[in-house]
This record gives sequence, structure tokens and C-alpha cells, in this order.
Amino acid sequence: MKIIVSKEIASVCPEFVGAAVEAQVKNTAYCEALWDEIKVLQAEVTQTLSNELLKELPGIAATRRVYKACGKDPSRYRPASEQLMRRLLQGKDLYQIDTLVDLVNLASIKFGYSIGGFDADKLVGQTITLGVGRDGEPYEGIGRGVLSIAGLPVYRDEVGGFGTPTSDHERTKMTIETTHLLVLINGYDGNEQRVADNARYIQELLKRYADSDGGSVTIYK
Repeated sequence: MKIIVSKEIASVCPEFVGAAVEAQVKNTAYCEALWDEIKVLQAEVTQTLSNELLKELPGIAATRRVYKACGKDPSRYRPASEQLMRRLLQGKDLYQIDTLVDLVNLASIKFGYSIGGFDADKLVGQTITLGVGRDGEPYEGIGRGVLSIAGLPVYRDEVGGFGTPTSDHERTKMTIETTHLLVLINGYDGNEQRVADNARYIQELLKRYADSDGGSVTIYK
């Protein structure tokens, strides 16, 4: 898969760097060992962070700045990493969906980046472009219904938008049948080393919990 960062994104965030992890996987409904890891990180988050400190984390702060630069209110359309950690700070557990979704959520919380996980076999074409959502552009967020993505960074394939830092699209979502995974890490803070570390961490999680060899990593900017 070729991933292109559009001039729209480069103009508001020239330092952007992303990482794609592509792998063959086996999904399961639940993984107890994975959830043991999630609970350890959950305790760490609740003991060390507050809602104010959360907004200052580099990955989240940079994503919020890009939202504002593109014309979107980041407090109304929060980046997914911020949504997840705010939920933990409210004393709530993460939603348990399936192993692939839970694994991506763990990686997002650990590094503070909004991460999209997709069933790669549902993508159309060989090129993905990261651009900015337009007025009236159709988009159905997972569990959210119709979502206005005008002013949101959005990944598009040949059919249209399928991933934003706030919510991914129903069309390309992972299911229990997913065997070909694509994960996209959004580093709006420009920290290539941390983005790469996040990708390698996902590879290790896939090896431990998704019967995978970890697949390949591509850095794009």
C-alpha cells in the first residue's frame, strides 16, 4: 500500500510523520493475557494523569492543534487517544470489543497517538491519501452513525474516507473474521522515533496475542 500525505496536511503540519503496520493476523473474541496488560496500563494512567495533563501530552496536543488549524473543534471531536484516556480518568474500564481492537486501543493509550486499525481486505485500490475532510463528505463513524468530517484529517482510498483520528469508518472496520490488518499511527508531533517505537510495540503485541509474525512497518511523511 502506498500512503501519500497531501499538501493540505503538510501545510498545517509539515512535521507530520506516520507509521503503517501491515500484518496477517488471527483475531479472537477475548484475550485474558492482553487484558492483564491493559489493566496494568490503566492503573498507571489513572495514577499519573489528569484531564489537564492529558491535553499536554505531545501526541494529543499536536493533534488538537491540527484540528484547530483545519477548522475543527478538538473539544467536540476529540482525538481517539484522548477519548480513551479520558474514559479511564473517569474511572471507567475500556470497552472490550475483540483482541485486535483491544490491542490497538492499548497501543494508543501507551504512546498517546490516535491509531486506526482496519481490515486491509476491505480497502479499495493500492493508494491511501491523508487529506482533510470536506463539507458534506459522507462518513459513517463506528458506533457513531453519520459523522461530519469537514475539517478533520482523513485517510481516503479509492472509495472515500475511511479513517480519522476521531473515529474510523464502518466500511473498513476490523471484525472477528479479519485476517489482514492495517494499522495507521498518526504522529502529528513529528516525533519519528516515538512513532516507530509505537509501531514496533504493535508488532510485539500482534506476535503475542494475534498469532502473527508482526508483519511489516512503513514510515511515511
